[in-house]
Amino acid sequence: MRRIRLFIKRCIDIMISGLCIIMISPVWLVIFVLMKVTMPGALFFKQERVGKNFKPFTILKFRTMRTDEDAEKNFKFEKDMERITPLGKVLRRTKLDETPQLINILKGEMSIVGPRPTVPQRTQEFREGQEIRLRMAPGLTGISQVSGNVLLSWERRIYYDCKYVEEFCLWLDLKIIIKTIGVVLGGEERYISEYDLKHHRNPFYDATHVSGSR
Repeated sequence: MRRIRLFIKRCIDIMISGLCIIMISPVWLVIFVLMKVTMPGALFFKQERVGKNFKPFTILKFRTMRTDEDAEKNFKFEKDMERITPLGKVLRRTKLDETPQLINILKGEMSIVGPRPTVPQRTQEFREGQEIRLRMAPGLTGISQVSGNVLLSWERRIYYDCKYVEEFCLWLDLKIIIKTIGVVLGGEERYISEYDLKHHRNPFYDATHVSGSR
């Protein structure tokens, strides 16, 4: 039964990603022009991530920060707020910086809904049982993304990713997609629970900051 649900999920991914790429291409063109004018350099932020069954792939995002090789190589997230550009803030707030991942989805490297894409170094830090999050393709959105995202600690995000894999069903995907619309319109800080804000807050981000993940 789960195999059938996964097949249906993949068919939905192909249809939605293909249609969205066609629909959003004019917006991408505007972003290309604005980035060239205000943010000289590469258009895309590319980084190796670990996908389903530990298979590596290159994730695509629109660049939202000034280039800092040291910060990017050593994952110095505490420097994110000082590196983000004005255009980058807009792209993150609207989640448009994530939309190039539709290409990853069409290629089968990602899914519309799934666990957060993981950098290789993080997989070496998994505790027993946490590797379950790599049994499914990483998602453009997911439970952790609609439960606080970067406002959450790393451990809490892993918890939500594992929870998704364990509880996966198409109805859950639909609920996450609907909630994602609310996050885009209202901001991530509106969707973090009081419990998570008190006990599982990311020390590098304040709830008053609205910023997407890199």
